[in-house]
Amino acid sequence: MSVKLNHITFDCTDAARVADFWSSVLGEAVDPGASPDFATITSRTSASLMFVKVPKPKSVKNRVHIDLATVDLDAELDRLTGLGATHIADLDEGGTRWTTLGDPEGNEFDVVQTDS
Repeated sequence: MSVKLNHITFDCTDAARVADFWSSVLGEAVDPGASPDFATITSRTSASLMFVKVPKPKSVKNRVHIDLATVDLDAELDRLTGLGATHIADLDEGGTRWTTLGDPEGNEFDVVQTDS
């Protein structure tokens, strides 16, 4: 294979603010030098996250989003909304339960209930 996943990039109006939110969600530090224009989180276990300032705010549903997994969905939702996430929808399909949230700039992500 000639490529590997390098970054998942968020377009945002305040890169440092959105990076701080995701830093708290994932328990990963924001890399040194973060600013309102650009920030990164270099992950120890997965692709890194990159946050880049763009001139316009989000206006439609994400075409790509992050899915997080947890064994205690209700507790995790309390934690994430306490960090600044907004509740968008609760879903239950085929026995799988998940919730769609938005980060501080409205970028959508899902949190799914797992058994382990």
